[in-house]
Amino acid sequence: MPIIELLYAISTLVFVATGLTMVGMAMRAYVQTSRSAMLHLSLGFALAVAGAAATMIGAFANDFQGVRSLLLVNSGLTTFGFLFMMYSLVTYD
Repeated sequence: MPIIELLYAISTLVFVATGLTMVGMAMRAYVQTSRSAMLHLSLGFALAVAGAAATMIGAFANDFQGVRSLLLVNSGLTTFGFLFMMYSLVTYD
């Protein structure tokens, strides 16, 4: 495996781990406070993580072919994730 692919995999796995940690923290805050903003925040983080994970899995599964499709999946899920995060900030009580 070339070094660039290894670095990509490592950085994505770190992103996924930290993102899932944020999902867990936001879910715990939702359980403790019952604020819907925390639910939206956790959904936003989950979508961002899903985008990164799907892109990495797709990249390795397709030998890094179809880059345009991979970028569309990544940017689409990340964008919707950030929109949910922004919504959670706007609607926070």
